[in-house]
Amino acid sequence: MKMKQNWINFLIDGAMFLAFLIATAPRFSGLAIHEWLSLSLAAAIITHLLLHWTWIISIGKRFFAKTTWRSRLNYLLNALLFVSFTVTIATGILISREALPLLGLTMARDRTLEFLHHQASDVTVLLLGLHVAIHWSWIVGMLRRIIPVRRVSRSVAISRQMEGANQ
Repeated sequence: MKMKQNWINFLIDGAMFLAFLIATAPRFSGLAIHEWLSLSLAAAIITHLLLHWTWIISIGKRFFAKTTWRSRLNYLLNALLFVSFTVTIATGILISREALPLLGLTMARDRTLEFLHHQASDVTVLLLGLHVAIHWSWIVGMLRRIIPVRRVSRSVAISRQMEGANQ
C-alpha cells in the first residue's frame, strides 16, 4: 500500500511541478494558459494537502515535542510554501485578465496587487526549490524505479574503453 501511495504522490507532485514551471513563464505560455493552469494548480495543491493531511497533523502536534529537526524544517518550509502559494494564487485571481473575465467577473487593475503577486511568485519559486532539494533523495529513488540504471563494473568499463581506443 505504501508503494502505491508513493506512486500517486510522485505523479501528482510531478504534474504540479511541471504545471508550476509552465505557469511561472506567462510570456512563454501566454496569459490565458498561465491563469487557467494556475487555477488548476490550486486544485492540485488542495489534493496534495489532503493526501498529506495525516503527516501535517502528526508533525504539527509534536512540533515542539519529540520529532527530528528535518521534520520541523520540512514542516516550516511547507507552511511558508503554503502561504506563498496562497498569496500568489489569491492575488492572481484578483488581477486576472483572462480567466475571470471569461466567467463574467472583472476587477479594476491594481498595481499593488500585481506587485504582491510577482513578489509572492518569486518567493514561491525559491521555497519550491528548497522543497525539491529536501525531497531530492525520494525523487531520485522514485525515478530509479521508473528508469532502472544498469551499473557497469569498473573492470568492464575499462575494457570497453580500451576496445574503443584500439579500433
